[in-house]
Amino acid sequence: MTEYKTEFGSLDNYNKGGVQVIKDDPKNYVFSNVYEVAKNAAPFERIAVAKNFEYVVEVMRVEGVSPWFTAPHDEFALCMDGDIEVQFVKLAEAAPNGGGDGATQLKGEAEGQKMGRIKAGKGHMAMLPAGAAYRFQSEKPAVVMIQTIHGELTQERWSEICQTE
Repeated sequence: MTEYKTEFGSLDNYNKGGVQVIKDDPKNYVFSNVYEVAKNAAPFERIAVAKNFEYVVEVMRVEGVSPWFTAPHDEFALCMDGDIEVQFVKLAEAAPNGGGDGATQLKGEAEGQKMGRIKAGKGHMAMLPAGAAYRFQSEKPAVVMIQTIHGELTQERWSEICQTE
């Protein structure tokens, strides 16, 4: 019987992997590595690594304390590496959504009632509730994937992050 060993990646230790294409153009496929994307990102950039119509999965490098974000719909954050804290505030007034459906960044501090916090480690998922403000915090660099809707903060860098050969 063949033995398989599962190896979990991290920001400091990952194998890029790739797509092996037979009689086709690799540009017809999408492949990137979330750890590589986060390693090359500035803290708190929201870089799309998967897209299905208006829905996206964004990768964010968490390092220090992020600005406050909010979205008009629930989002989900999956900690892929490191330890993070997510802080929540029930906004006193609805934040402007910038004319889109995705997340927006608040200017300054979130005003309203504190809702609590979640401490998450690798493999833990947190729901980011609709209309609430949230921010991420980590003492050491960490990686978070956010399931959301494409918005003004979503950065598409397909030509930079995807395998082309």
